[in-house]
Amino acid sequence: MTDDRVAAQEEFRNELVDARILVRTSVDGLYQRSATFESIVRGIERLVGIAGNGGYEPLLFFPPVLPREEFIRSDYLRSFPDLTGSIDTFVGNDRDHVNLLRALENGEDWTRFLAPAEVMLCSAACHPLYASLTGTLPEGGRRVELQGFCFRHEPSVDPARMQMFRQHEFVAVGTPGECIAHRDKWLDTALSLLRGLGLPVRKVVANDPFFGRAGRILAANQRDTALKFEIVCPITSTESPTAIASGNYHLDHFGGPFNILASDGHIAHSACIGFGLERITLALLKTHGIDPRAWPDDVRSQLGQ
Repeated sequence: MTDDRVAAQEEFRNELVDARILVRTSVDGLYQRSATFESIVRGIERLVGIAGNGGYEPLLFFPPVLPREEFIRSDYLRSFPDLTGSIDTFVGNDRDHVNLLRALENGEDWTRFLAPAEVMLCSAACHPLYASLTGTLPEGGRRVELQGFCFRHEPSVDPARMQMFRQHEFVAVGTPGECIAHRDKWLDTALSLLRGLGLPVRKVVANDPFFGRAGRILAANQRDTALKFEIVCPITSTESPTAIASGNYHLDHFGGPFNILASDGHIAHSACIGFGLERITLALLKTHGIDPRAWPDDVRSQLGQ
């Protein structure tokens, strides 16, 4: 990453912090959000929900953790170990507690007295969904609207690269044809919705940041087969715009491990469209200005500002 790009990220972050839109913590990528910021998020949530046009099961809100066993079955650890967040907790006795406190006071590694909990931090909003779909799906599959917090360990000065963020998703699980049609329809819908907010967005073929040498092969295959598209918008860089929404076709990546069958008896495929609520909010603040009261009237009206 160039020095100019990092400087632009820091400049935008400072602008947001000075305006009290975000409050920094001691860790890069972790912020407290203001009421102004959250008001914009609520407007995006409402607008995205309307775009769903009632064709989905009632909206589900997922917590930022999911069972460890379900996390392992998602296979996220194999592809993105560097982004993973494990939750550890203390399960020892009194003597173990004394040793933990002694290590803490001596500036030693006190975390060695902790043990993995039964939950993990969620990495993608749709991951907690699939365990609930085990079995044979009805004709036409399932269509689920959901929202959840996600954690990815990639600390950065870029305000658009938060370690904890929210995704609002529309997921289709069923036959390959149903899933591809769902993804492609939503990519067009998302482009129209975001352009309607005055954002200079475009659709690009993309890949996930798979880890390691094998990951580079997976990334190339994902791009070559056009499994993933992103809707990108300049926030701190025109040359390297930021993904603010994405459409993903998972093949049977979740259907197999979670024993989900389509109505035709074959392993179910899945696809999702995900709206990054924080990133869209930041794109709006960058595009229209740091004070939402001065935004164009039609944008304010759509978001209820």
